[in-house]
Parts: sequence; C-alpha cells; structure tokens
Amino acid sequence: MKKTDNSKNGPIPNMQYGLQKLKGIVALFFSAICTLSLIIVYFGLQGGHGPNAGLPSDPYWIYTLDYTPNNSNLDVRDSLVAFGFSIFKETPQHIGPLANEEGLRLSGNMLSCSNCHLDQGTKPYSAPLIGVVQRFPQYRGREHRMGTIEDRINGCMERSMNGKMMSPNGKEMRSLVAYLTWLGRYAPKDGQVAGKGFMEFTIPDRPVNTLKGGEIYGMQCAKCHRPDGQGLKSGNTYIYPPLWGPHSYNNGAGMARVLTAARFIKGNMPFGTTYENPLLSDDEAYDVAGYINQQNRPTKLDLEKDFPDLKRKPVSSPYPPYADNFPIEQHQMGPYAPMMEYYLKTYNIKKTK
Repeated sequence: MKKTDNSKNGPIPNMQYGLQKLKGIVALFFSAICTLSLIIVYFGLQGGHGPNAGLPSDPYWIYTLDYTPNNSNLDVRDSLVAFGFSIFKETPQHIGPLANEEGLRLSGNMLSCSNCHLDQGTKPYSAPLIGVVQRFPQYRGREHRMGTIEDRINGCMERSMNGKMMSPNGKEMRSLVAYLTWLGRYAPKDGQVAGKGFMEFTIPDRPVNTLKGGEIYGMQCAKCHRPDGQGLKSGNTYIYPPLWGPHSYNNGAGMARVLTAARFIKGNMPFGTTYENPLLSDDEAYDVAGYINQQNRPTKLDLEKDFPDLKRKPVSSPYPPYADNFPIEQHQMGPYAPMMEYYLKTYNIKKTK
C-alpha cells in the first residue's frame, strides 16, 4: 500500500483542527478580557466613583479631573452649576458690595470663595470642596447642632466674608450648592477624599514668635499680599487677598485661629506651593500665621454665642469665653500643648486645633 506524503500540502487534518480550536480559545479569552474591562469602567462610572476604577493606586486621582463647567456639556454650562461657579470666582460681583441689586450685597468684604478654597475648590489641603456635600448634614460644634451644607455656607458668609446670611432657598445659594454637588460627582458616597481639610503639621511647643513671623511675611508673603497686607487686585477681583484690614476675614473665621491658618499656609503658601513640596517649615508656618492673625481685622458680633458647649471650642479660638482658665493671649499665641493636655485630662477630649 502506497503512503501519502502530506508534508508538502500543509498540516494533517488533526493538527488543523487543533490549531483552529486554539485560535478560538485565544479569541474568546481576549473577548472576555475586553468585555470585563468595559463592565468595570461602566459600573465604576455608574457608581459615582468615575475614574477611580482606572486609578486605584493613586488616592489623589480625583484632583486630576477637569472641574471647569465651561468645559463640560451644554446642560452643565447652562445650569445652576455654571452660575454657582461664577459666584465662587467673583463673589463680590454677585453677592457682595458690587452686586447690582442692593438686597444681594450680602458679603461684607471683597473676597471671593476661591481666595481660600484654591483652584475653585479643587486643590488638595486648601479646604477643597470635592465631596463636601456628601459629608452633610453634620454636627457642628460652633452651633452645637446638626447643620446642612447651606448652614455651612452661611457660616462662611458671616465670618470669612464678614457679611450676612443668604436665603437658603434663593437662586444664589442653590447655585453654589449645585456647583459643590457637581464637584463631588465622582467622590465616594461618604465624601471622604484624600487631601480634604488642611495639611497636618507638628505644633511647636512654644508661643508664636511674631518677630520671626514678620520677617517670614516680608520674605515670603509681602510680594503677593503686599507689605501692608492689603492684597493685590486685577480690576475688582483680588488675585491675592488681603490678610488683615477691613476687606479681610473677621475674628470669628476659622482662619483667625493660628493652628488652622498655619496648616493652610504649610500646604499652600507661598502661592504655588503644594502638599508634596511645602516650602515653609512647621515653625515658619506657625510664626507667620501668628503674625498675620495679630493684625487688626473686623470683629464679629455675638461671638459669645459660639460653641454653646465650651468644651468643644478649639483651643486656638482667639476670643473668649473658654472652658478653662488659660489667658486669652495663650489661646491666640500658644503654647498649645498645655491646653490640649488639660482638655484631655479634664474632659477626655483630644484637641487638634
């Protein structure tokens, strides 16, 4: 019987079948991988976590997104979100001294929200507002009750903006809340994101040295905020805000506390500083914060009504009354360690600011 030589005519039938089967398995495998990837991305976006599905190893991924409403779709550009964004950037023109309607002249200085919440509320460790709406309602020690996001905004209006409250149902308030809600569209449901609040630092165990603080201010701050602390404008908008005087925050604002101001300064100042590469040391941030807050600024009325439970009052609050016998100068200038130790021993409350 004559043998057939198939070596010149390609693989034998069994080998052909095996190769086809292998190709099918490989194709099925890659198809499954692509499908799974699409499912992960889809459900990541639908679940409100957005790009987090693609950047699980970077806790600061959320700050890399574009939060400018004008760069979004038409629905966003024409919505309350865009108006809230405009209020945030140009507060005096909408709800301040430059507002067309007298009834909307609510803020008492020329600051904008973006002067403190940098990059329109999207810079880590500058009290960013990404996810803030999800964190409300929350207990507020200053009022000793649960508060809404509208309450918190009005707290800024009365203190940082040295003005009056907005109507919680007015277009301006609804627009600001819409903008903040839009900022948090990719934040977790609990609003807890890396970089919220201010940068931590080690509190020096000594009083503020205002002489050194003044020197640091002259070297690192005066170029932008001016030697007299009155800031620098472009038209009617402050590029660099006044740090004291009639157009700055009043003494009831959170930034009037040395420890709060020092944390903000450490992670953000001089302008352009980031949390990855702070320029000032803890001691320098502490001293310059104390120097700034020892300057004259507006006084808020009825401060004695703050913190009905005085034990919850921050030890660096610059105004009385207090739940301790330490002098007001120490609350304003430190050292803070003895006061923190007192609250821990006496009230079992751990103070951080």
